[in-house]
Amino acid sequence: MPVGIVVRRTPGVTRWAKWAWKVVAVLPGAGPANWRELRREGDAVEYHAATLTLDLWSTDTEAYQVALASKVPGVVVVLQHDAALGSDLPWKATHITASPYEGQDYMDSGEGLIEQVPMPLMLMKWVHDFVQEHHHDEPFIKRKRDKKRVDLVEDGKGDARIRQMADVFRAPGTMRPGETSRGEGS
Repeated sequence: MPVGIVVRRTPGVTRWAKWAWKVVAVLPGAGPANWRELRREGDAVEYHAATLTLDLWSTDTEAYQVALASKVPGVVVVLQHDAALGSDLPWKATHITASPYEGQDYMDSGEGLIEQVPMPLMLMKWVHDFVQEHHHDEPFIKRKRDKKRVDLVEDGKGDARIRQMADVFRAPGTMRPGETSRGEGS
């Protein structure tokens, strides 16, 4: 589904940032746009920055259920820094997702401007219908332990082909004078 991205530019509050940018809304079914001005209130300007395609995947239906069940269902919008557009419009909308798990991955990267935006009712219904059609609960299957005995292996003895007096990982304070860590004399 095509989804328009609405970005608000307001004056910065510090001398280091001339402008503050924030994704404030999404427009389901929007047509193409490239930073078209929607509204101006003093120095604050809202732009229809771009229109991206929101894809839903049948393997991610559990994530969509989590998004729909949250207090404020939302989509995550990713804007990356784009110096090619000039200093007035430094962002390029690159991705939109309804999966909170995928959105968290983008937020963890710390790169770009990543915002969670409330989902409009039309978009919520579309995602809900998709989940109803494609979701299949997977039963929990407990993993069974291997029957192999792991206590029979002696770890810490080093390579069996090399003659050693004892454990190769003993503390240097317990070695005799002139002895190296491999148990041999100098």
